[in-house]
Amino acid sequence: MEKVSLADKFAAFSDFWSPKIVGEVNDLHVKIAKFKGEFVWHQHDEADELFLVIKGTLRIRLRSREVTVGEGEFFIVPKGVEHLPVADDECHVLLLEPKGVVNTGNVVN
Repeated sequence: MEKVSLADKFAAFSDFWSPKIVGEVNDLHVKIAKFKGEFVWHQHDEADELFLVIKGTLRIRLRSREVTVGEGEFFIVPKGVEHLPVADDECHVLLLEPKGVVNTGNVVN
C-alpha cells in the first residue's frame, strides 16, 4: 500500500493515446494517459469507461452530441456507446476500466 503521485506518473512518459496502468481496484485498472489530437471512433461492448480530466480539456464526441470535460471533471461513456475522444491541446486523463479492456474497443488496428 503506497500512495501514487499522478504528477510523477505523468512526467514519466510522453507518448499520446497509450494508457499506462498505475493501480488496481478490485477488478478494475486505474490508467493514465496523455491525449492530443483525435483518437478513433470506437465502443466498448462489455464495459463502461470513465474519463477523469486531470489537466487540460477533453472533448468526447458521441453520435448525438459532444461533451466537453474540464479539469477536475469526469464523464462516463456507457458500454456500447460509440465515442471519439479529442484533445485540441495536450490533456492528462485518468481512466477507470475493467481489467483487460483495450483502449480501441471494437476497432482492430
